[in-house]
Amino acid sequence: MSERRTIARHALTVLVGQLAVMAFGVTDTIVAGRFSEQALAALSVGAAVYITVFVALIGVLQALLPVWAELHGAQRQRELGRSVRQALYLAFIGTVAGALVLLFPGALLRWTEVPPALEATVSDYLSVLVLALPAALLFRMYSSLNQSLGKPQLVTWLQAFSLLVKIPLTIWFAFGGWGLPAQGAVGCAWATVIVNWLMLAMAAWLLRTQDLYRPYAIWRRPEPPDWRVIGEFARLGVPAGLAVMVEVTSFTLMALFIARQGTVASAAHQVASNLAAVLYMVPLSLAIATSARVSYWLGAGDVRKARHAVGAGFRLGLAMALLLAAGVALARWQLAAVYSPNPEVVAVAAGLLGWLALFHLGDAAQALCVFVLRCYRVTVAPLLAYCVLLWGVGLAGGYALAYQGLGPLAAQHSPRAFWMAGAGALVLLGPILAAILWRAVHRHRR
Repeated sequence: MSERRTIARHALTVLVGQLAVMAFGVTDTIVAGRFSEQALAALSVGAAVYITVFVALIGVLQALLPVWAELHGAQRQRELGRSVRQALYLAFIGTVAGALVLLFPGALLRWTEVPPALEATVSDYLSVLVLALPAALLFRMYSSLNQSLGKPQLVTWLQAFSLLVKIPLTIWFAFGGWGLPAQGAVGCAWATVIVNWLMLAMAAWLLRTQDLYRPYAIWRRPEPPDWRVIGEFARLGVPAGLAVMVEVTSFTLMALFIARQGTVASAAHQVASNLAAVLYMVPLSLAIATSARVSYWLGAGDVRKARHAVGAGFRLGLAMALLLAAGVALARWQLAAVYSPNPEVVAVAAGLLGWLALFHLGDAAQALCVFVLRCYRVTVAPLLAYCVLLWGVGLAGGYALAYQGLGPLAAQHSPRAFWMAGAGALVLLGPILAAILWRAVHRHRR
């Protein structure tokens, strides 16, 4: 089988699972939007905070994928199993750190001037999601393990099955009935907690019983912490996690800054950001599949095949990005109407989706670059580029354009300002990361 077909098949399997997980957020957004504009606005802010914490932490754990894929390529099976057990300590540290942020969000909400009417609901939403965090992180470890082995099918089946549970639970908990009071956005959070622990329980059972994992002897009592190994994980994972945090906080702070413009602006931004996250699953899946193949060949000692896998992954990724961006630009009104029955929200959201098309092109390029860069152990340079462009150009530029004016442009007081600046930042970021990747690949070849 050709490298391109191998990556495409792996990516398609990952994509189905990722879309099932993203459908969790889509379900929450649609249900909250149908419940009330207030619930949708609270969900927009609360989800932005949670996603920042969660994605930063899984960025640390996701960075272990190339480590495990290299061990798999080198046929060091027992060492891979021990590495997974050591990563449990990293997941525990991450859970404690994330829980502290979610339990005490008040300072962040006040700093970003989230309307007081939303603060109580957002705090309740986040305090419930603390219960989902450990299960979500451990399941992400299980997912990364399967991806590193080139066997993502079990993860996809679990995610797809969990979606079938998530949809009715979300509707029930949000709208109430059968003895439960209506809880709006907080009900969406309770459904997420139940589904995450269900997925983890099924993953643990598979890890214990399936022949796929037997050569790695993963299911053993964890050894005491090996701080040298954990330190190596941290040196790779922490810059990767921080880079993801910068990327996501550019979204999070965008949502929080937009919240002061009112519920229509927040609701429209939630529509655009949710669709942006759904679209991102395509380049993310290709990036995961490509990095797994590149690291596998590097572990096997075949630099030429690793380089060939990079090229195959990028050709697929950029072709899909162009196709999806064109689709969003052409169907932006119809897509916005799916999320909300409010004509005001639909009108504002449709304008944002026009900018989302350009945003997605840059987002796809940077995702492919940053995942493959981890295979070559390059994590600090992308972090610096993220800070300058996503925070500096995207977030700060968007804030200035929205509330202060920028050069000859007057203050717009619209979420459109943030999406314009964010799209510009990503369009600049893609070529910069591509240049860093080109240098890393050729340095490794020499």
